[in-house]
Amino acid sequence: MRALGSQGGARREAISLRDIVRGEETKHSDTPNPAILLESRWIGFNGREKRLMEPSSKKQTAVIVIALTMAFAMLLTPAPHNAADHRDGPIFGPPGLNFDIDDAYFFLDPNDTTKVIMALSVAGPIVPAENANASGFDPTANFRVQIENTGDAAGDIAIDVSFTKPIARDQPQTATIALLTGRAVTQGKTLTASAIQTFTAPTTVSSSTATSPPTPVVTTDRATGIGFFAGLTDDPFFFDIPAELRYRASLIAGSPDPTFFDRARDSFAGYNVMMIVLSVPASLLRGPAGNTIGLSAFTQIRSKTFRSDDGEDRNSGGLVNVDRMGVPAVNTVLIPFLRKDEYNRASTIDDANGRFAADIVSTLRQLQTDDTSIAILARLAVTNGDMLRLDLSIPNTGPGGGDNAGAGFPNGRRPGDDVIDTIVTLINNRIPLGDNVNSNDVPLRNNFPFFAPPTQPFPQGTIDDRTRN
Repeated sequence: MRALGSQGGARREAISLRDIVRGEETKHSDTPNPAILLESRWIGFNGREKRLMEPSSKKQTAVIVIALTMAFAMLLTPAPHNAADHRDGPIFGPPGLNFDIDDAYFFLDPNDTTKVIMALSVAGPIVPAENANASGFDPTANFRVQIENTGDAAGDIAIDVSFTKPIARDQPQTATIALLTGRAVTQGKTLTASAIQTFTAPTTVSSSTATSPPTPVVTTDRATGIGFFAGLTDDPFFFDIPAELRYRASLIAGSPDPTFFDRARDSFAGYNVMMIVLSVPASLLRGPAGNTIGLSAFTQIRSKTFRSDDGEDRNSGGLVNVDRMGVPAVNTVLIPFLRKDEYNRASTIDDANGRFAADIVSTLRQLQTDDTSIAILARLAVTNGDMLRLDLSIPNTGPGGGDNAGAGFPNGRRPGDDVIDTIVTLINNRIPLGDNVNSNDVPLRNNFPFFAPPTQPFPQGTIDDRTRN
């Protein structure tokens, strides 16, 4: 959701529902402060920090001469195909973009209810022309899916996914998938698991020139029964951003105008996103709480990074959370802007201990939400932490990952669930209200990995590329 408030340079006073899943001014407002991600500008020495040495005046002069020589040479050289230099190396991207969890999904496989589907979309939105350049997973990130199965706020099982560094645009990365069990996964941070099982799998390679999307590469581990897919898909989130912004502005101004939702344009139609999808036997996930299990997702990086001039970063230290995702109504909408980084670094135990409860209530009061709806949202995201919770005893049936009534969000979250209408209605004191964007712009798959194939660049003469900005 987007943050709302007064125009101009003043800080916004309330946060809109668009911030729930994506961000403030762009899709990724809950991405950590770049300062957090650029700690590598400093190097630790014996517990202290020392700034890299500045070049001498002679070196500065030499650098200037070389730069001018190169600039002159470039003027005489024909421009390459990607002359604008967008995403020309695997480490490039806006600070935090490759670490940002856009959405989390959690549902029973409608084709086999002994399997639970867990998915994270990251690093979107991606325009089809950049399918090849933008479709690599960050090799410095650890993506953790944490499962709670005892009825509290502490994680009991985790699945970590990490990736090798990309070696070429047309070659897959290798993912390492680790199933971790043991109470030490609770904080989603430092790990001392009592049991670890791992396997590897290739990603699905995407193309900016192919007319048809690639066939998804699916790997199933024989030892654990876990299925895995990682690659580009259509962005499954559907929502009208400008309409919501205008409606929330009218609400805060004291003159609510729901007719803004008559616009009904899907802001994410025609765009792609990086997706990690897991199919996990339900028997591995059940615990003392029986059929009810919870999911929270984290992006983690090492606490220290040394940037070297050979292009190979050296990472060390413990894992630190830089983003997290659970219920699509908390992280980016209800948490004040100045505490977003703190929230992303925190844990589900912190949520249950009330660390952010007062701020969540304050934001909901600003949105004119009544006590009943506040209590419902608190049960979803505060009492036992910010997690999606899934009841494995509720049947899930239908195409596209399931579409039967009563089996979707807030019971987990399926690809086709209209979470925006549910959240807006809750915040609107349970009076039905929605954005009139009610489904994805392209059909979802009916089998694993369920999410629709990525949109490819359109052929010459195409008038409607499906974008609805």
